Amino acid sequence: MSHLLLQPQARVLFQGDSITDAGRSREDDNWMGAGYAQMIAAWLTARYPARQLSFINRGIGGNRIYDLETRWTDDCIRLQPDWVSILIGINDTWRRYDSNVPSPIVEFEACYRRLLERVKTETHARIIILEPFVLPVPADRERWRDDLDPRIDAIRRVSRDFQALYIPLDGLFAAASTQQPPVNWANDGVHPTMAGHALISQAWIKALEEDY
Repeated sequence: MSHLLLQPQARVLFQGDSITDAGRSREDDNWMGAGYAQMIAAWLTARYPARQLSFINRGIGGNRIYDLETRWTDDCIRLQPDWVSILIGINDTWRRYDSNVPSPIVEFEACYRRLLERVKTETHARIIILEPFVLPVPADRERWRDDLDPRIDAIRRVSRDFQALYIPLDGLFAAASTQQPPVNWANDGVHPTMAGHALISQAWIKALEEDY
């Protein structure tokens, strides 16, 4: 059997970039986009109707960690969520390679820590961190590992220090790519296909359901 960590009437906030955004509505919180956030909300609402859970998506395409910090007051603190789920970091890597705009690891980690410190001191929310990932589609994505791998290491340090639930998406997508080609999961190496979003949603739900 399993036990859901989300308490009755819990409010869950999803934060991140385009992977979380997934075409969500800016006017209607009920339309959370065509991605993992909507899949999670739909599945958990159907499976645990008595919990009366609510979900909010504030992902914005193109965001880096610094963009989250700029809007953190309005898009996190003022919402007073019970859980904050964060997937960020791939654009911090991407901008280095397509625009020569670096996001130094030390600065990135410090910014991430500031965000979580505000969650810790200004809300009562628990934190869920999703690891950024990249697949070798197209092949030039392979050189992104030089930037993304140390960024993932930094995120893992942050997660450990803040005792967040951690979902290792980079490893999960790598494992899935041994069963089906990487393009099956993210056709540009970054943005998940529907199967890729389903993979994320299943991992997220599994992390929030404790077996007993």
